[in-house]
Amino acid sequence: MVSGEPLFTSLDKFDSGCGWPSFTTPVDADNVIENRDQSHGMVRTEVRSAHGDSQLGHVFPDGPSEKGGLRYCINSASLRFIPLDELEAEGYAEYAELFTKEGAKA
Repeated sequence: MVSGEPLFTSLDKFDSGCGWPSFTTPVDADNVIENRDQSHGMVRTEVRSAHGDSQLGHVFPDGPSEKGGLRYCINSASLRFIPLDELEAEGYAEYAELFTKEGAKA
């Protein structure tokens, strides 16, 4: 969120039981970059902000299968949740349609 690009929405958030906010997909894939991370003796996929180059968290292949099977495990400090009725005032009006019945993801 350092650079303000939209990363994830509550439509794709789920309780993964890990304690970190978890999402099935980014709201706009162009806003995140995935890199191989071999730190701490593990092989993981790091998720970074494409525009701010800040580390957001990691993505794992153990998310809900009916939604693509991915779990974006994101550091809450990198997120800023904006209520639906504040999207326009905050400059994110184009994303409001995602939350209507017609614009909701299948």
